[in-house]
Amino acid sequence: MPGQILSKIDDLKDAALELHSKLVAIPAIGPTNNGTGEKDKADFLTEYLKEHGFGEVKSYNAPDDRVECGYRPNLVTILPGQDTAQTLWIISHMDVVPIGDLSLWSNDPFTLVQDGDAIYGRGVEDNHQGLVSSVIAARALKETGVTPGCNIGLIFVSDEETGSEYGLEYMLKEHEDIFKKKDLFLVPDFGEADSSMVEIAEKSTIWFKVTVEGKQCHASTPDEGVNSLVAASAMIVEISELQFQFDEEDELFSPPYSTFVPTKKEANVENINTLPGKDVFYIDCRVLPNYKLKDVVDQVKGMALYVAEEYGVTIKVEIDTQNQAAPATPVKSEIVEKTLFAIKEIYGIDATPGGIGGGTVAAHLRERGYQAVVWATLLGQAHQTNEKGSIANTLGDAKVMALLPF
Repeated sequence: MPGQILSKIDDLKDAALELHSKLVAIPAIGPTNNGTGEKDKADFLTEYLKEHGFGEVKSYNAPDDRVECGYRPNLVTILPGQDTAQTLWIISHMDVVPIGDLSLWSNDPFTLVQDGDAIYGRGVEDNHQGLVSSVIAARALKETGVTPGCNIGLIFVSDEETGSEYGLEYMLKEHEDIFKKKDLFLVPDFGEADSSMVEIAEKSTIWFKVTVEGKQCHASTPDEGVNSLVAASAMIVEISELQFQFDEEDELFSPPYSTFVPTKKEANVENINTLPGKDVFYIDCRVLPNYKLKDVVDQVKGMALYVAEEYGVTIKVEIDTQNQAAPATPVKSEIVEKTLFAIKEIYGIDATPGGIGGGTVAAHLRERGYQAVVWATLLGQAHQTNEKGSIANTLGDAKVMALLPF
């Protein structure tokens, strides 16, 4: 029986490539990133699934007046199994990040380019590969007439790239009745190129918005103003001290330590000959679960007080996003053992459980006591220009997914 399914997945190679191509052509960028949302991609997927014999495709729409249609769609479809009391859920996300600097792309980011096994385009890895793998796995089961051991539920969520408030978090708050505590969850949104790591834990995440205000003046008379850029730069340099304040390590995670990284900076003045009076920048912190985020907040605010006094500015520290780490999925849980077994069967390697600094929707599941793992075979191209994926990995991961419910 498994051989029949795996052979069918190989036969669906062209179908996988075509689906990748269709998905890349639909940007699906959320409104936080100045996009129009996921509706067009959700509409396409709904029609695609119906055309290929899937049953009901239900959309759980999270209201959001920032997009023209007024909602962010979250799609669910289920293949019935022999044991209908348990469902294996495979959750991928429809939204993608913006392209960044277009000049750094070799081709149109929203037109799929194939070069042998490699495919290029925005979203091919994050998260189209997981999405395509799940669809191909489900199609193989349907088209071979094989009934899985338990239900298989495919979920395509919105808003993963900007916090999941309108995606899985919305579904868990408003429609958690579709899930059961004995259900199993696979999120194919992180992984190593050799398939070797099954993510069972994530670090805590906190993002800071730091606003530095001085006094604007003409650049030729700097003594008449207070340079907010200089003070902001001093504050940025201070951030590296957090590494010494929170210096414990945990080998479950990669990297095994907490990270504190200044990232985005908003524009200040438009012309060169004006001394800026206001600067805004952001800090991305990924903190080991044993630390309380309140302690990180206190440290950052303490640094702000020091820099403000030193440079004669005011500094406002705001929390943009804050998520204390959820409990890890137990190593001996059913979903971990099934995933490790299926990886061994398909890829021939002994994968190991581990933790990451990046956030995934699995955290929302773990917070509520569900068994969830994050795994895929990925090249590490997420959010990059010339984002690259692999057809072989798409099919290989589909085979792992197809084995999980048996």
